[in-house]
Amino acid sequence: MNDDTKVMSLRLPQELADEVRAVARTDEASVSETIRAAIYRYVTVRRSERDFKGRLKKRLEEDREVLERLAEDG
Repeated sequence: MNDDTKVMSLRLPQELADEVRAVARTDEASVSETIRAAIYRYVTVRRSERDFKGRLKKRLEEDREVLERLAEDG
């Protein structure tokens, strides 16, 4: 892992945490590696979904409008 990482905490139900640990042990990987891999897959799937992309573009435009308003001279 390089220096441009972000430490985040995550709360999971006990049953799911146990399952993640079991998957990690079975794959001979750390829990962190296992969770990162799952998140990468999730983000990849979401990015390929048309309706998600539409909502993302809408959010981007809304954020752009707000940021431009804030950047205007008073």
